[in-house]
Amino acid sequence: MSQDSEQDPLEALAALPTLAHPTVSPDGDRVAYYHDVTGRNELHVLDVDSGEVTQWSDGEVPRNARWFLQWDADGDRVFFHDDEGGDEQNDIRAIDADGDVETVAASEAQNTLHDVDPDGEFVVVGSSRDGQMNCYRHALGGDDVTQLTDYDRAVWSSVLSPDGERIAYTTNETDDFDNRDVYVASVESLAADGPAGGPDDHSDARNLDIGETGAEAVVADWGPDGDRLLVSDNTEDRTRCGVYDLREDTVRWLGDLAFEEHPECFGDDGEYVVATRVRDASVVPVVYDLDSGESRELDLPEGVADFGLAGNSVIDEDRILLQHTTPTRRPDLLAYDLRDDTTETLVEADHGPFSSDDFADAEYFTFDSDGVPEADAEAVAHDPYETYEIGALLYDSGQRPSPLVVNPHGGPRGRNDKRFDLYTQVLAQQGYSVLQVNYRGSTGRGREFIEALYDDWGGAEQGDVAIGLEEVIADREWVDEDRIVVFGGSYGGYSAYWQLVQYPSLYDAGVAWIGLTDLEEMYETTMPHYRTELMEQYLGTPEENPELYRERSPITHAENLAAPLFMLHGVNDSRVPVSQARLFRDRLDELGYDEGEDGDFEYQELGEEGHASSDIDQKERMFRLLVDFLDRRIAGD
Repeated sequence: MSQDSEQDPLEALAALPTLAHPTVSPDGDRVAYYHDVTGRNELHVLDVDSGEVTQWSDGEVPRNARWFLQWDADGDRVFFHDDEGGDEQNDIRAIDADGDVETVAASEAQNTLHDVDPDGEFVVVGSSRDGQMNCYRHALGGDDVTQLTDYDRAVWSSVLSPDGERIAYTTNETDDFDNRDVYVASVESLAADGPAGGPDDHSDARNLDIGETGAEAVVADWGPDGDRLLVSDNTEDRTRCGVYDLREDTVRWLGDLAFEEHPECFGDDGEYVVATRVRDASVVPVVYDLDSGESRELDLPEGVADFGLAGNSVIDEDRILLQHTTPTRRPDLLAYDLRDDTTETLVEADHGPFSSDDFADAEYFTFDSDGVPEADAEAVAHDPYETYEIGALLYDSGQRPSPLVVNPHGGPRGRNDKRFDLYTQVLAQQGYSVLQVNYRGSTGRGREFIEALYDDWGGAEQGDVAIGLEEVIADREWVDEDRIVVFGGSYGGYSAYWQLVQYPSLYDAGVAWIGLTDLEEMYETTMPHYRTELMEQYLGTPEENPELYRERSPITHAENLAAPLFMLHGVNDSRVPVSQARLFRDRLDELGYDEGEDGDFEYQELGEEGHASSDIDQKERMFRLLVDFLDRRIAGD
């Protein structure tokens, strides 16, 4: 931070402007995105050629920029997701340049915009309005709603053909929870003869049979000619990209499986596809020429390239839109020219009073783990585990000796990589080094690595985290092993609880944020699509595996807590309900633990917040609570 700056570091870090969910307009001339440069999340639109930026909203969009944006067919409006205080029970709304808002889809459920009809007559919405997440057609300019799918398992995504007459989507009808298949159907057939998957299904929906049963096939994009789909599959362990020819019912697979690759989109003319390649802790954009089949990595510094969760990334036949970040540089919004490998910075990242030199860089290293750390005395009984090479990131704060925060990622299907991580930099600015472990079950390493966590939630992956900590303590003499903290959110919050009650000798304090504590209660209270696609996939049902649910719940082992614990949870969390924290708090009370700043644990519910938040004020609140707890509980220089 600049020496002459008098701004409070936590306030300055929270206020760093965040740009989220950029998407290109249908004509390629403009980019819509969320940006909180005014101090509040608002919708902005950038003219690509002139660089002029116009703010379209003034408080109409959510404070939290979790959910993505899409343009309407004419480029006159932008669709956004609107919830109540972060509860993720979204309605879909449209806003125009004058700030006028229209509700497009509303129900007492989570609604997710899947795709927009190219003729502007309807949108396809994924909704849990009838229980499970399925697809619905919502007419624009009217109240007509038609259910298109009715599967017992979630339909997570769908894409419309260029003429809007067909839909491709991903779901699972098999008894194998690991399986996902790609289906194609006529929209009119689903509306008139379906819905697909329902008891009266007479639609023309057909399974493309991509890959083997038990593998995951996913559709990413529809080719501009309407005859091809961009898909992925992990039958051969690593996820690969392919182009499915609907005329021949054949797939042309791309790449040599040297790395895991994920499809992003077709180029504007359909002659190339864009994918992302995972290499260690970096994410590299790759372009495949469909004539030659050859690929090339785009010329960007080592870090993470991001094309967003949805929306359009193609500006024209030569340029694509992406964000790029490194551990010490916040995301820049770039237009990448594929002709000459040049980039134009459309929106440069704002670092406020900081420079890249003020931020801790990430060291990537690996270690071998059999999932059984030396500090295993309190762990649940288990069978021998397979040994894996585990990747990790270590951020050195520069303080000597340095306290260390172990920061497991969420998901569990996620990973830490070489992107700018605001929470990591907050901790590093305060003198805390940070360790992030990509335990077994993390993405980017193939199907086998992911499935190593199935039926073992709370087992070897937690051992991987603890072994990573033991490795760092042994190899880095500058780490203060008397000031070790575990801190995580979501599944990382579960990991924080679990590390504290299974390996209590390793930690001097812990912070569990929006974490799971009672797996059976979580199964009963989370949203239906998380119940079937997360809990049942990894654990089965409580009826099938009651002992596994009990043994792998931190609340079962609460009496092992031996270090100060701080529990934080958003009151509006629909993914991991706040009851998870309340149950653990009540159990500690029953066991005789004392609550309070000088007690055994502290507890804080976060109002107007759900499953984390990008809102500046809410981030600053979280930073202050976190840093205050750490400074009081593991005080040092």
